[in-house]
Amino acid sequence: MKLPVLAASMLIAFGALSSVSSAIAQTKAPAGKPFVWENATVYFLLTDRFNNGNPANDKAYGRKDDAATMRGFMGGDIAGITAKIKEGYFNDLGVNAIWFTPVVEQIHGSTDEGTGKSYGFHGYWAKDFTALDAAFGTEAELKELVDTAHANGIRIVFDVVMNHTGPVTKQDPVWPAAWVRTGPQCTYKDARTTMDCTLVANLPDFLTGSNANVELPPQLAAKWKKEGRYEREVKELDDFFKRTGYPRAPRYYLMKWHADWVRKYGIDGFRADTVKHTEPGLWKELKQEASLAFEDWKRANPKQRLGEDKFWMVSEVYNYEIKHARKFDLGGGEVVDYLDQGFDSMISFSLRSDARQPYEKIFSDYSRILQGEMKGYSVLNYISSHDDGSPFDPLRERPFESANKLLLAPGAAQIYYGDETARILRVEGAEGDATLRSFMNWDELKSNAERGMHRVADIRAHWARLGRFRAAHPAVGAGAHQMISHSPYTFKRTWEKNGVSDRVVVALDLPGGQPATIQVGGVFHDGATVRDWYTGKTAVVKGGKVRFDTAAPVALIAQD
Repeated sequence: MKLPVLAASMLIAFGALSSVSSAIAQTKAPAGKPFVWENATVYFLLTDRFNNGNPANDKAYGRKDDAATMRGFMGGDIAGITAKIKEGYFNDLGVNAIWFTPVVEQIHGSTDEGTGKSYGFHGYWAKDFTALDAAFGTEAELKELVDTAHANGIRIVFDVVMNHTGPVTKQDPVWPAAWVRTGPQCTYKDARTTMDCTLVANLPDFLTGSNANVELPPQLAAKWKKEGRYEREVKELDDFFKRTGYPRAPRYYLMKWHADWVRKYGIDGFRADTVKHTEPGLWKELKQEASLAFEDWKRANPKQRLGEDKFWMVSEVYNYEIKHARKFDLGGGEVVDYLDQGFDSMISFSLRSDARQPYEKIFSDYSRILQGEMKGYSVLNYISSHDDGSPFDPLRERPFESANKLLLAPGAAQIYYGDETARILRVEGAEGDATLRSFMNWDELKSNAERGMHRVADIRAHWARLGRFRAAHPAVGAGAHQMISHSPYTFKRTWEKNGVSDRVVVALDLPGGQPATIQVGGVFHDGATVRDWYTGKTAVVKGGKVRFDTAAPVALIAQD
């Protein structure tokens, strides 16, 4: 398969990718096609590594620039995300949900292990779940982010951690023994050695299986008193436990704290971290509390709500693949159906390796599972991520093929920041997952830097065209897949829900140099006018086929 080279030559040939904005005007979403999470395009970014919107918050809590390569704070923040929403960056890409790494207050200090000093820039080392980290921004900035996203038709997904606190440092003492365990380390042989243990050394594990009443950690109580909010926080906790009847056990404090962000700001969904390392049932309890909070927010903010969406949750069960469907084996004979525990979708670790297979193998296999065992649910596909050391195409040598396979695969799509701009996933001097976490390559996009045989702006334009097509047509990710022809490779997707239907035809690997004839019979009838979302051209179906007058490597066909 020579798609990247072919795509590049064809894109240059018809010269349309030099101006993303002109294509946007041609590809506005048709009326009447609803958003569905099964077809979502979720943009995943590390808050600290995306865009620095407020340099004044860069040195919070006296943190220093003494970290190992790619293991310190670099300035990205909430305000930076908002700025890019206002610029139209996400709308251009067809993104309809943004998931960013946790922004709650992180440990102030650094760890110092084999890789050198590391800080909690990634957001997974919480110190206080009820406050924002000053390096990420203020609550006013968070409100502006969510309101701006909603005004642009974009949902916001919070990353929640129910499994562990941040590491212990001189500035960040361990939580009480009634709250956390500090050993043994997990060996992942069965459920117990996956849940009743710490993920790694010096990462205290919440006692999420306990129903014992616990008092507030003294360091948290002291912090709240210093900040002048102790009485308010305690009253809210008292009210929560009185309303729910839950014991004052660690997991219920965490549920209350996470749901508060939903009730206050209208967060649309949760991405749940380290799910298999906690008892499965707690996620259904979290879903219940978050859903109540979401409905409260919608009633209080009718003008900011986006339709009648229910609260959405996607699970990170490490090494879950779509082929597991609804049966994930924890070892020792224990199999869990996480979709029966409050989740609507599962992050699938499959595509980063399946992307080496032909299109039809991927698309037909995924569709069969999603339209069969997983009907009513979905997966979130990705080709690269923040902690997966085996991304597809880390040097970005196949960016057009990557876009085609991610954005056209059945299921929801997770764009990892920089997928669309060919951000290189290898950083000299960085070790482990740090090499995946460089700052967003805005400079390369601005200068239209070369990436092999391609230009970064052309790569992004290709991703944008596919993304806007996805956003307008739920059939792409949520519909049933069926191949129409081998050469050129052509397929259809059909979808129907609640009386609304959608159908599309997609052709890939089209020959260069001249327009191609594409079969659409059985999807669009003779005499129908259809449009190619890739070029913006229209044509009339004749003899079950259609031919557009502009050559392109891809055809994205719909009747709008």
